[in-house]
Amino acid sequence: MKRPIAISDSASFYVSAERIFDPSLKNVPVIVLSNNDACAVARSDEAKALGIKMGEPLHLIRDKIEAHGVRVFSSNYTLWSCLGSGGNSP
Repeated sequence: MKRPIAISDSASFYVSAERIFDPSLKNVPVIVLSNNDACAVARSDEAKALGIKMGEPLHLIRDKIEAHGVRVFSSNYTLWSCLGSGGNSP
């Protein structure tokens, strides 16, 4: 019996999850911050193009955020968990 195989493209997952809930974020630079809102842990392609690096501290990129209209989100594991459970809340 063959076992099914699933492939997941999880690049910038947290940004992609935010875009599911707010489609107006498409083509907008977006970053998602770590648990304590200290560092960028997910970046959209648009944010990467601005030179925002993975793990970069928020306080070092505030000018870039303001100058380019980067949307900034805190980690939201409760919201995102519903994506992994077929749309049902945990």
